[in-house]
Amino acid sequence: MRRRALLRFAAGAALALTLLAPGPLAAPLRAATPDAAPAPAPASKPLDVDALLFDPEAPVAGNPKGDVTIVAFFDYNCGYCRKASPALEKLVAEDGNIRLVYKDWPILAKSSVVAAQLALAAKYQGKYDAAHATLMKIPGRASTERMSAALAEAGIDRARLASDLKTHAKAIGALLARNNEQAEALGLPGTPVYLVGPYKVAAALDYQGFKDVVKDARDRAAER
Repeated sequence: MRRRALLRFAAGAALALTLLAPGPLAAPLRAATPDAAPAPAPASKPLDVDALLFDPEAPVAGNPKGDVTIVAFFDYNCGYCRKASPALEKLVAEDGNIRLVYKDWPILAKSSVVAAQLALAAKYQGKYDAAHATLMKIPGRASTERMSAALAEAGIDRARLASDLKTHAKAIGALLARNNEQAEALGLPGTPVYLVGPYKVAAALDYQGFKDVVKDARDRAAER
């Protein structure tokens, strides 16, 4: 399925809401190759740097006053994203002076959109980090049933999640649309991509790789 068609599913939370029908907690709660040549895309909007770095709706981890900001564009169905995620989280926790901005960018499958919607809805009950970590640990392209069970086991209130998906559908869809506009303005090729200070890294780094690029960003800032 084309990326643009997938992103249309992210306009609201209706897709994810279908997974949250009443039932037991364990019940259904690199970029994909296009299946045909895509139609020419309209020119992307200019990049709004403030929106990229300080979107009030975007989840943020680490030190909110950190001296280095990492902006992570990812898809929960991206194996490279899953591979790099533990190393990034470890560095953010150990460094103590990194601000991490999450940019959910669901471009690989319909289940990517569902996962992003669920994670962002979990933010409203203070559980984005738990949802993010849980969804990142599910190997392969997760079924809706598997996502639902995993989130329930992580302590996320499913009834509250369904309510927040409905109440905040417009805000969630708007955030995903902004993330996509920013990715297009940056010319990102797919996931993962990490913006580390002035550097753009389109690769799944290991712990040392993240540590090195953060050091480079700090050294670059010190030279100014």
